[in-house]
Amino acid sequence: MAKGILGKKLGMTQIFTEEGKVVPVTVIEAGPTVVVQNKTVETDGYNAVQLGFGTVKDKKVTQPQKGHFAKAGVKPVKFICEMRLPSAPEFTVGQTISVDTFSAGELIDVVGTAKGKGFAGAIKRHNFSRGPMGHGSKSHREPGSIGPRMSGGGGKVFKGKKLPGRMGAHRVTVQRLSVVRVDTDRNLMLIKGAVPGPKGGFVVIKDTVKPTK
Repeated sequence: MAKGILGKKLGMTQIFTEEGKVVPVTVIEAGPTVVVQNKTVETDGYNAVQLGFGTVKDKKVTQPQKGHFAKAGVKPVKFICEMRLPSAPEFTVGQTISVDTFSAGELIDVVGTAKGKGFAGAIKRHNFSRGPMGHGSKSHREPGSIGPRMSGGGGKVFKGKKLPGRMGAHRVTVQRLSVVRVDTDRNLMLIKGAVPGPKGGFVVIKDTVKPTK
């Protein structure tokens, strides 16, 4: 059965192995995660489990959300995430998933939201090359011609064209990260390497889709 847990990124540090090697790790506050809803092909058209994580004040929960949590018999949570499953979920609504679901040495995929970097030009955002800086050139950091290659000249800019705009703050998945250590007493998980997002960012940890290269 597929495994997954929600968590919050606390930051990065480094630890030493028994051989004396230094390992850079990201510290994640993983769980406890509560099962809010099960979805099946018969009822919803697909198989999935809805997980919740974090605490939230009652005044920040909408009436539809209160009804959703009341139906599941769980306390309101701050983050909700759905995980698709290949078969009908074997979880129980209200069940708590703790960090000991994973163990050291396992390979995982981590999903997070990248840091927002604000409005950026095409050179920074898409790695464009700049124009000449001298000899009368007036095109230094401009994106250049954006005419679409189509018969008749086009007359419009297609969606997805690489242009200046907001950079970052998009969904990022990092695959095949390894779990270095699991602290069940403090609900902490140490993951080798970097995890997308800022400190305090919400992340989803699940089994890797690429167990072998």
